Amino acid sequence: MTAEVTIELVTPERWPDLAALFGERGATDGCWCMWWRQTSDEYSKGRGAPNRAALAEIVARGDEPGLIAYVDGTPAGWCAVQPREAFPRVRRSPVVKPVDDEEAWAVVCFFTDRRFRRTGLGARLLEAACDHAAAHGAKLIEGYPVDPAGRNLDDGAAFHGVVSTFREAGFEEVLRRKQERPIMRKRLAG
Repeated sequence: MTAEVTIELVTPERWPDLAALFGERGATDGCWCMWWRQTSDEYSKGRGAPNRAALAEIVARGDEPGLIAYVDGTPAGWCAVQPREAFPRVRRSPVVKPVDDEEAWAVVCFFTDRRFRRTGLGARLLEAACDHAAAHGAKLIEGYPVDPAGRNLDDGAAFHGVVSTFREAGFEEVLRRKQERPIMRKRLAG
């Protein structure tokens, strides 16, 4: 990508940019990146405007829910990254629940504007997520990407990220409870 790419923390001042990136569909199907933060029932009832309001509240509180990428000043991509406990569904998931009690940050979601997909923006967001977590004292970061195993994924199926991107960023697989969904970790320099 030859354009100027900057990646910033989502703050209350950047909320309008994130809302513009997610658009009317709330990224995908009214999610507003709340799936990992809610129970199934809460998520189903909250699709659309309620989920938008929930994420807006998180941003307004200053909870720093993730990073936004800009390409030549245009909001282009998103990555949700916080301490793992910010995503209660991780703990409840039979597929990606924690493998041990070690404290970790988690990268749970990516969204890229259609115009900027397949440009390497996800890899840049993942690198920035690692840097962000390390700057906040994290020693370990993990993700739960999809392993397409030679299949073509539609863009919606890749919201967890893909294994190859995590591997290239230095993540290692630690456990696989489901064939296409490994748990991957990276130790961060302290």
